[in-house]
Amino acid sequence: MGRGAQSLARVAVVVRAGAAPLWWPGLIAAVVGALVPGLTGRRIGLLAGAALFLITAAVVALVRNRRYTVLAEAATRAARADFLQDRAVTVRNWRRARRRWLLAAFLVAVASGFVLPGAGGLMLAGAGAGLWIKAVAIGRRERAADVLYWVRTDLVEKGRPAGEQVEAYRTTGPMAGDAAPGGARRHR
Repeated sequence: MGRGAQSLARVAVVVRAGAAPLWWPGLIAAVVGALVPGLTGRRIGLLAGAALFLITAAVVALVRNRRYTVLAEAATRAARADFLQDRAVTVRNWRRARRRWLLAAFLVAVASGFVLPGAGGLMLAGAGAGLWIKAVAIGRRERAADVLYWVRTDLVEKGRPAGEQVEAYRTTGPMAGDAAPGGARRHR
């Protein structure tokens, strides 16, 4: 990279990177938990799990939304020398950095099935759904402003894309990068 150039990752891709590794293992843990009768019984466990799914999805989708809005409003144009990280690289880096936590969350969700069948898995899946909803909301904001939001990769490695260390996002035109607004794969 040239002098002053920085590596940038898409904000929506970073948010969306955690959706699938929480959603699918959560559903698998819920199915495994539903096969075990548990202490409370399947019906109570699955009803509690459904409530936990909705609550977790809503909380994850809504938490720190004001911070995302503030950072988006303070966004500056990316420099020509800035390096835009591919979607696949961003997703791979996010998942590698958190694979132990994801495995631990899956194991806890499966183990919770012995107490409250299916509830832990549905809660985990709710967190994945909440991240997906948040990425879609960022995509709507990107479409409305006709820009894509980017964050420095060194700041994302230390925390979240809306963490306290992030001062502002960078913007590019809507056709930059290989991900569509919202962080999904761009269909060509």
